[in-house]
Amino acid sequence: MNGFYPEGWQRDDNKQKGFSTLFLEEAKLARTVLEAPVLMCDANHNLIVDLGIFKGVIPRNEGALGISEGITRDIALISRVGKTVCFTVEGIETDDKAGQFAVLSRKNAQEKCREHILNNKSPGDIINAKITHLESFGAFCDIGCGNIALLPIDAISISRISHPADRFFVGESIKAVIKSIAPDGKITLSHKELLGTWEENTQMFSAGQTVTGVVRSVENYGVFVEISPNLAGLAEPKENIKVGQQASVYIKSIIKEKMKIKLIIIDNFENNYSPKIKYFYDGDHIDNWEYSPETCEKRIFTRFCG
Repeated sequence: MNGFYPEGWQRDDNKQKGFSTLFLEEAKLARTVLEAPVLMCDANHNLIVDLGIFKGVIPRNEGALGISEGITRDIALISRVGKTVCFTVEGIETDDKAGQFAVLSRKNAQEKCREHILNNKSPGDIINAKITHLESFGAFCDIGCGNIALLPIDAISISRISHPADRFFVGESIKAVIKSIAPDGKITLSHKELLGTWEENTQMFSAGQTVTGVVRSVENYGVFVEISPNLAGLAEPKENIKVGQQASVYIKSIIKEKMKIKLIIIDNFENNYSPKIKYFYDGDHIDNWEYSPETCEKRIFTRFCG
């Protein structure tokens, strides 16, 4: 594997016929991080990995960082069955039936990846991430070899959502920005800075259009409807409307100086709709990000350094 990726990120590229013994021996010497699917977790919580030509075994204590210390629970191992894991090759042995198997370590792969991130990454760097699970306060993401970072709900998008599941699904591959790295190595992510500024988003729309959105907030003074992940407008109050409903909205006006969009709700109905994520920035680092137009008094921005 070139570099470090979330587990399963390169699985489609790794549809090989199987790792050869020579390849595994070379990987052992080079300490190369590989990945393959887990077939089962045995009664002792060892992971059995499909290497193609034969099986690999990840002993329980090598299954994840923190297992041997009791910091990480065994559910972290059981939940990997049927999924891809990263690992290093520790050796090739022969069982009592004269069959070969490889001894692997996922923990060592995680340690190598963690060391690489802490030594080479800094706030503002853009990385690959994969959603592992969702909580009301944020999304947990694999940022490499099963190392987990938190993406807080308020950093997911400018448009407010009631739960990360409104934006993501488990297993989804995303881009994220490193927001902070704590002294203990815990990493916090952000995402909204990649979804475009107010002006970049409004360039996709114009007054007079009727477009699709999703109701994000219902207030006494109006209804906020999201028409893209980083853009929402305010419509006049409407009866029998609920958060999460899809809405067709007429764009009445776009007011740059006040950073406002005025909408009229044409119809609202139940549907599992959410505006598609679009990344406006394809670089590998952001120092500063300004969401607000220069002419607007209200300022929304992020400073990743300084």
